[in-house]
Amino acid sequence: MDPDSLFSLFMIILMVGLGIYFSATETAFSALNRIRIKTLADEGNRRAALVLRLHDDFDKLLSTLLVLNNVVTLIAAAISTMLFVKHFGDIGATMSTVILTIAVVLIGDITPKSLAKESPERFALFTAPLLAVCMWLLHPINFAFTKWKLILRMVFKINDEDDRMTEEELYSVMEVAEEQGVIDEEHRQLLDNAIEFNERKAMDIITPRIDIEAVQEGSSEEEIAALFIETGYSRLPVYRDSLDDIVAVLHMKDFFRYTIDKKGQLSDIFAEPLFVAPSVKISDLFKQLNQSHLAVVADEYGGTAGIVTMEDILEELVGDIWDESDEVIVEFAPLDEGKHKIMCSAYAKDLFAYFDLPADADADSTTVSGWIMDTLGRLPEVGDTFTYKNLTVCVHKTEHRRVLECIIEVQNDEQKNNESESS
Repeated sequence: MDPDSLFSLFMIILMVGLGIYFSATETAFSALNRIRIKTLADEGNRRAALVLRLHDDFDKLLSTLLVLNNVVTLIAAAISTMLFVKHFGDIGATMSTVILTIAVVLIGDITPKSLAKESPERFALFTAPLLAVCMWLLHPINFAFTKWKLILRMVFKINDEDDRMTEEELYSVMEVAEEQGVIDEEHRQLLDNAIEFNERKAMDIITPRIDIEAVQEGSSEEEIAALFIETGYSRLPVYRDSLDDIVAVLHMKDFFRYTIDKKGQLSDIFAEPLFVAPSVKISDLFKQLNQSHLAVVADEYGGTAGIVTMEDILEELVGDIWDESDEVIVEFAPLDEGKHKIMCSAYAKDLFAYFDLPADADADSTTVSGWIMDTLGRLPEVGDTFTYKNLTVCVHKTEHRRVLECIIEVQNDEQKNNESESS
C-alpha cells in the first residue's frame, strides 16, 4: 500500500477513534450522578470540580460533542470514499458506505456508549480536561447555537416551567434512590414528610376538642397541679366558661415557680393564646409557634375545634416523639391469624400504606375513625363490620360517638371465595 493510502487509513482510524471518544463522553455526562461528583469536588478533587462546571452548562457541552462527532464522521466518510474508489473503482463508494456505517454505528457509537454508561463518573473525570479545551475552541459555534435555541423557544413558546420537576417525579426519584441503596427506608420517610410538610394544614394534625385537657379559670392550685401531673403536659389551655372560650395558656414551669414564690396573682403568669384558622398551613404555623408552642384552632363559628402544639408539627417531619412521661401508643399492632389492632386516631393514609392499599377515594376524613364513620354512613357501634378491598374491619372500642380501636383482618383469596359463595 502506498504512503498516501496508509495516511488515509490512519486518518480514518483516528476519526473513528475520536468518534468513540465523543460518543462515550456524551453518554457519561448524560448519565453521571451529580451527587457523587459534588462529593468528590468538595473533597478537593479538581477534575470533579471541572466536571461540575461543564455539566452546569450542559447545552453548550452537548452542542460541542454533537458538532465534533458529526465533523469527524464526515471527514472519515470523505477519506474512506476516496480510498475505496482509488483501489476498487466505482464499487468502492458502496463498499466504503457499508463498512464505515458498520464501524461508526457498532464500534463508534453503540459500544462506547454502553461502556460509558457502566461507569459514567469515572469516564467523565477522565475526559473532562480535553472536553474543556474543545468547548473553548468551539465557543463561537456554541454561541450561535445558543441564540438559535432561544429563537426556537420563542417560536414554539417553550416555557422554562415545563422543565421543572413535578412532585410525582420527585417521589419517583426517591423511590429509585431507595431501590438502589442510596437512601434507606428511614431517610426516605423523612424526605416524604418534608415534601408533604408544606401541603398539610392545621386541621390535619389537630388534637380534637374532645381530647383537649384544660383547666378552668379560677381552679385551685391543687387542681391545676394534679392535672399537670396526670397529663404530663408542659402547657395547658385555660378556659372561662367552656372550651369555646379559651382565654390563656399556662406553662407548667411558670405555674410551679408561682406556687413556690407566691408573688402576685396566678393570672399574672397566664400567656395570651394564639388563635389560628383550620386552613393555615403548618409550615406557616411553625413560625408563629416559636414563643407560645400551642395554638388554638378556631372553627367556622368561632368556637374551639382543637389545638395544635409545636410537638405535633415536629412529629410531621421526624415521626412520633416520645419522652419518659409519655405512654407509648402503637397505632398498628399485628395480632394472630392475619389480624391487626388499629388505633383509630391514626391517619387514614398511614392505614392504607400499612396494608399497601390505595386510599379510599370516596372518603374525605383524615383519621381512621372518620374513615370508618364515612364508610358506615352513621355513628359507629362496637361490633359494626364492613369490608374494604381485602380487609375486614370490625369496630372494637368506641367512646363519645367515635371509634377508638378496630380490628382489621386481611383476607386471603380462599376466604374471599368462601364469603362470595356463602353470599
